Amino acid sequence: MTQRPGQSLDVAYFDAIYAADADPWRFASSDYERAKYAATLAALPRPHYARAFEIGCSIGVLTAQLALRCDALLAVDLAEAPLAAARARCADVPQVTFRRMAVPGDWPEGGFDLILLSEVVYYLDAADLARLASRVAGALHPGGEALLVHWTGETDYPLSGDAAAEGFIAAAGLPVIRQQRAEAYRLDLLRRPPAPPG
Repeated sequence: MTQRPGQSLDVAYFDAIYAADADPWRFASSDYERAKYAATLAALPRPHYARAFEIGCSIGVLTAQLALRCDALLAVDLAEAPLAAARARCADVPQVTFRRMAVPGDWPEGGFDLILLSEVVYYLDAADLARLASRVAGALHPGGEALLVHWTGETDYPLSGDAAAEGFIAAAGLPVIRQQRAEAYRLDLLRRPPAPPG
């Protein structure tokens, strides 16, 4: 199947990427990724989350670190090869559940206190981005947070990092409570308003 320009990237695209290289973005070895993961975790306002959802977990490097701050973490990816690596990496982290899932078409049941979207939204076209933003907004518990982290350099993906983040923010309709930029990426933290007292 040929990928159409501007269309959401599909499982065949990622299967080919991981078939060529088990860690194509050097998640396990890059100083850049290590520093970005530290900034990602530092951007989370709460020390602990009851139920979190990581969309696009890849080989599970960030997953293993995030899990230490969660009672339960659902981590999903589109392709099976990185999921197998993530399961092995997190074999001794019982609070993590891994599932193969193609969001936004696939979506888990229940609500979450945290939804993490790290380096994933720009793989979607505008229509899927809008569906994803709506699903995330609807799945957050009152007071729950969504954290977006995206590369801001040039890509050949359907969207740039800035376009992905800004489009998500506009479609989600959630207040932005924190934004920060590093040299090559941006973090955007959104929060669903808490339930009114009483």
